[in-house]
Amino acid sequence: MIAHILNYDKKYKIDLSQPLDISIPLEEGLSTVNCFFAPPMTTNPVIAGDFIGSTQKGGPLNFLNVHFNPHGNGTHTECVGHISKEKFTINQCLQQFWFMAELISVFPTLKNGDKVITKENIMKVLPSSIPPAMIIRTYPNDHLKLKTNYSGANPTYIEDEVIQYLVEKGVSHLLVDLPSVDREEDGGKLLSHKAFWEYPENIQSHRTITELVYIPNKIKDGSYILNLQIASFEIDVSPSKPVLYKIKPI
Repeated sequence: MIAHILNYDKKYKIDLSQPLDISIPLEEGLSTVNCFFAPPMTTNPVIAGDFIGSTQKGGPLNFLNVHFNPHGNGTHTECVGHISKEKFTINQCLQQFWFMAELISVFPTLKNGDKVITKENIMKVLPSSIPPAMIIRTYPNDHLKLKTNYSGANPTYIEDEVIQYLVEKGVSHLLVDLPSVDREEDGGKLLSHKAFWEYPENIQSHRTITELVYIPNKIKDGSYILNLQIASFEIDVSPSKPVLYKIKPI
């Protein structure tokens, strides 16, 4: 199925039968990605009288309760409600789901013992025209990102001046393969989160941050159409499924 897209005065086409899913699946157990000491995802069948919601345990169908933490158990998209005292929900903040997007890849810089993405890092690879959605892949990049436990490991993060620059250039949707845009332990400063949403001075509630994506190396840097899929949670975050489509000019 071929879709034709008009973005301002430019026309593109994408093949909807060729999606590039960059989400990490949610699975039970300790062998999947995890961060911030969140408990792993678990499922348990509903039991009511003689009924048990598990075919493996003799029930007629699977009817499971699921327990997980969206921020800690896989790919997720969050809104300003993640850091605000005010009530904002991802279902209310994210009202559009298709965007022009750019994928860039960067090597972190070692700085005071931390691995950080600096403005110098991204300036080397940013295109001249920056779309509303920016996807940042960090190196090294391998399948370990699908099962790494980042808790207590002080993983790579993004300096707030990078975020400020991207916001100035019009980025409204930021996707990263990191547990967080901020340092794992920063004393609650959350400088990059606050810079992105301009909180609390000038709250930009339409912007979203998607964390813990995984972009295989076979997906090359460049321009894509992004479909950002969420569940309709009335909380600050939802597990999400960002999907890219290669762009073919007409």
